[in-house]
Amino acid sequence: MSPRLVWYVGYGSNMHADRFACYLRGGRPAGATRDYPGCRDASPAARSRGLEVPGGIYFATWSPVWLGGRAFYDPDLPGTAAVRAYLITTGQFSDVAAQEMYRDPGVDLDLGGVLSARRHVLGEGRYETLVHLGEHDGHPALTFTAPWGAHEVAHTAPSAAYLAVLADGLRETHGWSADRAAAYLAAATPFWDARAIARLCDG
Repeated sequence: MSPRLVWYVGYGSNMHADRFACYLRGGRPAGATRDYPGCRDASPAARSRGLEVPGGIYFATWSPVWLGGRAFYDPDLPGTAAVRAYLITTGQFSDVAAQEMYRDPGVDLDLGGVLSARRHVLGEGRYETLVHLGEHDGHPALTFTAPWGAHEVAHTAPSAAYLAVLADGLRETHGWSADRAAAYLAAATPFWDARAIARLCDG
């Protein structure tokens, strides 16, 4: 049986609370090119918290929303990934996942596979692989990512607008300086250096 509440772990633009709120209540995030329908339950997250989890992020494929590479999480990369966890219902988690795949929300995911095996591939889509990142305060922490690893796909350049939102999310979630957020993101992509990303934070 699926738990009633889970921590949804965001490692990309959803670290930014205002942007993630559009997945819950619907709307168009600042800087994006798409409107989101929102969840069946538009209630705000019960709580949010910053975490660091084993692994790292990288950028691949091409997002028509951000006009550049998307962030993906790979638990097998060295180091740790800085993330933001939101305590939401399993139904909301299912609807957020659907919207990430450009699908209509409304179908509850069966979380039994990922809770027992720690990783469960629902399909070949870019965000259709669920990963269980442990328990926090009695609730499982879950994210979704690609079925491939960082070394199995061509990396692509994230856009300036996308990196600016990620940097804002890191600063908002973890209290980092612009320079620290920029260094973290630069380590995830060969297409930008830390100084260039830091300038985005000042813009």
